[in-house]
Amino acid sequence: MKVKITSSVLLGLASRALALPSDPSLKVIPDSQLSERSSKVFPPVPDWRAEEVKRVFRESWLGYYRHAWGYDVLHPRRRDGEDDRNGWALTVIDALSTAIIMKDKNVTAKSVEIISTLDFGTTKKRADPISVFKATAHYLGGLVGSYGILHGNMPPVEGKDKNGKWMLDQAKTLADGLSVAFDAPTGIPDPTVYFNPAKVKSGADRSSAAEIGTLLLEWTYLSDLIGDDKYYKMAQKAENYLLRPYGAPEAWPGLIGTWVGVKDGEFKDSSGGWGSHMGSFYDYLIKMYLYDPKWFSEHKDRWVKAADSTIAYLASQPSSRSNLTFLKSYDGQSTTAESEHAAAFAGGTFILGGLALNETKYIDFGLQLTDSYYQTYKTPSGIGPEGFRWVDAQLGGSPPSDQAGFYNESGFWASSPGWGLRPEMVESLYYAYQVTRDRKYQDMAYEVFKTVRSVCWSGAGYATIKDVMAPDGGGFDDRMESSWLAKTLKFLYLIFVEEDSRHFLSKAPWMEYVFTAGGHPIRTRRH
Repeated sequence: MKVKITSSVLLGLASRALALPSDPSLKVIPDSQLSERSSKVFPPVPDWRAEEVKRVFRESWLGYYRHAWGYDVLHPRRRDGEDDRNGWALTVIDALSTAIIMKDKNVTAKSVEIISTLDFGTTKKRADPISVFKATAHYLGGLVGSYGILHGNMPPVEGKDKNGKWMLDQAKTLADGLSVAFDAPTGIPDPTVYFNPAKVKSGADRSSAAEIGTLLLEWTYLSDLIGDDKYYKMAQKAENYLLRPYGAPEAWPGLIGTWVGVKDGEFKDSSGGWGSHMGSFYDYLIKMYLYDPKWFSEHKDRWVKAADSTIAYLASQPSSRSNLTFLKSYDGQSTTAESEHAAAFAGGTFILGGLALNETKYIDFGLQLTDSYYQTYKTPSGIGPEGFRWVDAQLGGSPPSDQAGFYNESGFWASSPGWGLRPEMVESLYYAYQVTRDRKYQDMAYEVFKTVRSVCWSGAGYATIKDVMAPDGGGFDDRMESSWLAKTLKFLYLIFVEEDSRHFLSKAPWMEYVFTAGGHPIRTRRH
């Protein structure tokens, strides 16, 4: 279903987002031309680094606008676009909430104009697989999150576009299509569906903890916004199998397996960790509690169990750097000293949980994780790898012979050396700065920003790199991930801009927003 939007609506949305200079000629200011500030300035002052992040956001967005407008992603070296996420202008929707937060009226207006014309009832390509998890994180989260920033939690008024009803209509069309995934006696969603030529599910026999447990925030918020609880009920029915697991046992209390049967709801394994396939589920447990502490108290209880077991059984110190703490993966009660960049968000989750529950032990552990995962950026390129390993001080072992020197100095070695413009590290730095107000976390974030700006620029935008162990990044994969605009630059901006950050992390229970897995802010029910 296509939705029309009038020019007056665009002007209204743009005015709500406020104005920036409209000059599209954006050039990154060299570091040598930037005046230095002490890392211990107090009280907080407007930070020039926020403006630098904003410039890079617009530089990235303009590269996409000029060379890949309407496509899902930009290939910055080839200077063209590709539809590899169902052809619904992925980068536009992912970048919108960041543009609104940055008060960029030009990007906001251009974005809502194209979003209003998208047809979420089908895909451009026949038999194009749709990931329910990713469609929720990027598209559905982007739509309802941006609506919430612009309009709060106000319900739409029938027949009036000016309050954003069209955006919720688009979200509803997408959710209605994705709902076919939940058509099973258990209600556990099939991880993949198709819209063209008909809305059907793939018939997969299992789904991961992340694919089941990282839907509830967006689907509940959609129900709240449009006054129809069917979306919440679908996501919560599936979630119950993670909250009350059976089948393969939990490795330790709260630490569940990865794969769940779609037909029977049973866990098929007892393995997992804080990285891909399940880490975001642990993140959503505490965020659902923050969304509504009374309604989702069971989620808090499950998070506490998982957090306590993580501290007791997964925290690991490298044999060469006992001052670092990483999170191991597990298979039953056997653990492996390996982790992912995707797990670097865990520090922020523990900090957030500590704030929500007024428990300093979680905040302290979160800061410890944040400081440690930041050390994985001490590579020749200055960027952390997608995957890495270490020798656990208790388990013993040795690094590969060709990595021994680096391991002895750094406490890890790269097992998957690429890097995809990822946000998880700066996400944790954001929470660490907000809770401590220690300027070192701003300085750490700025070091990441400067390095990425130098290493990952590739012609018309920023691109994923192949090898962080090479000083120049080892070449490009020629893809500007939409999460670069949705999350990485958003969290970098919020680390430096004091005025806007207060809305996104104030002491519970007055927290106004929580962030989705896709980086989109969702207003809590108390606001």
